[in-house]
Amino acid sequence: MTLQHIAAALTIGITGVGATVSLWLIGKVWLESLGRNPEGSKAFFVPAILALALTEAVAIYGFVIAFMIINS
Repeated sequence: MTLQHIAAALTIGITGVGATVSLWLIGKVWLESLGRNPEGSKAFFVPAILALALTEAVAIYGFVIAFMIINS
């Protein structure tokens, strides 16, 4: 196991934890806002889905960077 493998593992781990916490917070706030204002569900839908998609992109970027570290 080389230093590159350790760096790749840390990259995937840190971005995975960050994305998981971010997804949890976005979902929590989304459900709280729907609980307070159920009529605004259509207004909250697009920004929430966009935030979830961008958060998933961060995890995918971490995965790609880990592959770049291993192959360098």
